[in-house]
Amino acid sequence: MDHWVSIIPFIVVIVLVIFTKRVLTSLFIGLVVGGYLLHPNVVEGMQAVIDHIANALADQNNLKVAAFLYLFTALVGVIKHAGGIKGFVRWISDRIKTKRGALIITWLSTLATFSAPSFRMVTVGPIMRALLDKIKMSAKELGFIIDLTGTNVIALIPIATAFVGYNTSIINQALRYQHIHQDPYLLYIRSIPFNFFAFSIILIGIFLSFFHHSKKKVEKNKDPQNLKQAEAKGWEDCHPVVAKDLPEKPLNLIIPLILVIGLTLVLTWYSGYSKGYHNFFKAFIKADVLDEMLVALVVTIIISFILFMFQKFKLDNLLKDFVNGGNELMNVVILLSVIWALSLVTNELGFSSFVSHHVSWIPKSLVPPVLFILGAAIAYFIGSSLGTWGILMPLAVSLAHVSGASLPLVVGAVFASGGFGTFSSPISDDTNTMAGILDLEVVSYAKFKLKAGLIGAAIAAVAYGAASFLIH
Repeated sequence: MDHWVSIIPFIVVIVLVIFTKRVLTSLFIGLVVGGYLLHPNVVEGMQAVIDHIANALADQNNLKVAAFLYLFTALVGVIKHAGGIKGFVRWISDRIKTKRGALIITWLSTLATFSAPSFRMVTVGPIMRALLDKIKMSAKELGFIIDLTGTNVIALIPIATAFVGYNTSIINQALRYQHIHQDPYLLYIRSIPFNFFAFSIILIGIFLSFFHHSKKKVEKNKDPQNLKQAEAKGWEDCHPVVAKDLPEKPLNLIIPLILVIGLTLVLTWYSGYSKGYHNFFKAFIKADVLDEMLVALVVTIIISFILFMFQKFKLDNLLKDFVNGGNELMNVVILLSVIWALSLVTNELGFSSFVSHHVSWIPKSLVPPVLFILGAAIAYFIGSSLGTWGILMPLAVSLAHVSGASLPLVVGAVFASGGFGTFSSPISDDTNTMAGILDLEVVSYAKFKLKAGLIGAAIAAVAYGAASFLIH
């Protein structure tokens, strides 16, 4: 079979995802196309699709990633039911009196809410909404800061976040394409300093937070649902996690967070130490990070259940919220499963050989900036950082391998491109969630963020071009 057909599934996915804005559907259609390219028969083609999904899910590491993502979101669901998030919102909001104090708390709260972007938004967003009537501050400024301290900050944290398992998994899949024997987690850590968009947008955010004041107003949302939301009397109406019928118990958030982060750090260090690496940092690098994160999460869930049951919460209700919480991330687990299967199909079609024989002419100095710009465009149109990372990573690692470009630099460029899209796109989950909580008109709010996003992207693109010449 000619290896050029191996790029057809990727082309189908990119074209469909840009025009339909449906990442999962586009990926699945690309997988079906790949299955029929392998076996151009009505029955055998679909059987190939099913077999590759099953093979992807049979992989032990893939199963651990899926379990971590599900259990982490399930824990958040239980914390919500126990009033942890609402209590934290009340506790913080009662202590902020000024705009500067609100901005400082917004930045510092990253230390307690960095585990996932959605978790951060539904925790910090209601706090900010509660403050809008107390201090002279624009809702767009608050939303902007929360947005930029979400995905782009979390992507820089290599432990105890929902991104770690996902990112390590797609890197590992891409490395398998080229038969590159590297530790995917170590490569992820090495790529973090090269996430130039994240660093540039954070610096822009610090400047806009404390040294610049905009007088432009963002229009209110004209949507009837948000009009009802805007007319609501308090912050308890802005999101279900702070609903009026929930209790207010901040320790029910703080204790599980301290447990999961603390246990992850201790168990990760011990994993490396038990292998004979007594140097503190070396032990972390050589540890089985995903395994220890999963163990820490399971232990935290068990202790949290015991803690909440002592507070007279019913086990049946806790289990119900546990399952409902986990189900909220099933779309991401399914997305990953299709990405894994698509990777197996295109690899079988000869994607690695195609890249090696037909794109080796591309100068390595162009690979990182071009990948960043391509990824940023894709991410903006589809509004998904996870989708962009999953689609682009196999191509990026393959191009780096055949061109001689720095792998950490290229991987960092892919993660940076997704960060731009989820921050700037009017259809991203981050933009729409924050606009809903703060009652902002989505398109107007996205346009407000886009200017800063484009400045950060321009800085990042130049940085990738410069870094390509300096790093060998």
